[in-house]
Amino acid sequence: MIRLTLVGVRVEVPTNQPMVLLREDGDGGRHLPIFIGNPEATAIVFALNEMDTPRPMTHDLFKNVLDGLGISMQKVVITELREGTFYAELEMLDASGTVHRVSSRPSDAIALAVRFDEQVPIFAEDAVLEEAGVIFDKDDEEEQVAEFREFLDQVRPEDFAT
Repeated sequence: MIRLTLVGVRVEVPTNQPMVLLREDGDGGRHLPIFIGNPEATAIVFALNEMDTPRPMTHDLFKNVLDGLGISMQKVVITELREGTFYAELEMLDASGTVHRVSSRPSDAIALAVRFDEQVPIFAEDAVLEEAGVIFDKDDEEEQVAEFREFLDQVRPEDFAT
């Protein structure tokens, strides 16, 4: 497994399809772009920007349930890429020390993970990065990161309306 860092969320032009971009930690330099749905993009951006909503969003509700049950989220693992679809698992730990793994879409797993005060690590299986990892040259990488940060500073909920 390879640890990843969440770079951000952006809307790909001209399709207006949201995507999440993850970067391999360490010296590998690969990025993992995953196209996601509008609701998940909104949920991730809201959490990253610490935006409050009048009522809990679905991912907020799920986190509240986990907190109420004394279950902590240990990590997110992007387990495979099959026929163009990414698969993930949430690894959670209950109060008795039992580990639970739940199948998830990567976008939902990330939207949940970014809601915890302590950073929930994100990993990908080696085969996923081998198949879908992208290497940007150094200038492209800095430009991409700058674009993501600018996007996060300017994004509004209406930008993800369908």
